[in-house]
Amino acid sequence: MITVPLHAIAHARSGDKGNRLNIAVIAHHAAVWDALVEQVTETRIAALFAHRRPTAVRRYLLPKLHALNLVIDDVLEGGVNAALNLDGHGKTLSFLVLTLPVTVGEDALAAVRAGLAAQAHRSPANALGLA
Repeated sequence: MITVPLHAIAHARSGDKGNRLNIAVIAHHAAVWDALVEQVTETRIAALFAHRRPTAVRRYLLPKLHALNLVIDDVLEGGVNAALNLDGHGKTLSFLVLTLPVTVGEDALAAVRAGLAAQAHRSPANALGLA
């Protein structure tokens, strides 16, 4: 087993509605899906956002997509129209989630790396000589 930041095995997208933050965490490979389910929990996400005092954290599993959706209430300082912070939309907060340490098997991590390497090899940027 090896401990890595979540961004080593998954990517994220975020959005917001008012003072509610929505973050999708998507596994890079099906081999790490179980690790996401076991370790990216409501409790760990609430602790990660404790400095913003969330009133609720809900997690929804999307197993056919090897993804999960996190809904975090009251962490955007009122939302885009009310917040004085620089990120009223909460777009960068997905990066906070991606810093979460997770433990995965070496074989699963190798599968992620192989999949990402194959994807980079097929990318349009690579075909144009930009990657």
